Amino acid sequence: MSTRGIRGAITVEVNQEKAILDATIALLNGIVEANRFKPEDIACVWVTVTHDLDATFPARAIRQMAGWELVPLMCSLEIPVKGSLEKCVRLMVLVNTEASQLDIRHVYLGAAQALRPDLSGK
Repeated sequence: MSTRGIRGAITVEVNQEKAILDATIALLNGIVEANRFKPEDIACVWVTVTHDLDATFPARAIRQMAGWELVPLMCSLEIPVKGSLEKCVRLMVLVNTEASQLDIRHVYLGAAQALRPDLSGK
């Protein structure tokens, strides 16, 4: 068994608590569905946001999901690079799995698909 990183990103329409939490849940659910793992398979989750999303900690959404209460979570800010995608939530999920790197499905939703078009269609 190996620990694999699964990336994902989603954009949020407005800097509001509900929008950020809903987007975070949608992204994590997309990653879970694409890769078929359970919370007990997770080593940890890093959540980052762009500087324009400060209405809430997006990790709160994950903490409220059934079965995710004990998964270690960390929130941080993305580097504010000029011209980068705005209002973006990113996840890095470290999962213990038998899957190979080629079998891992990264998930980019909505406008965030532009970040990694090479991975968005997998």
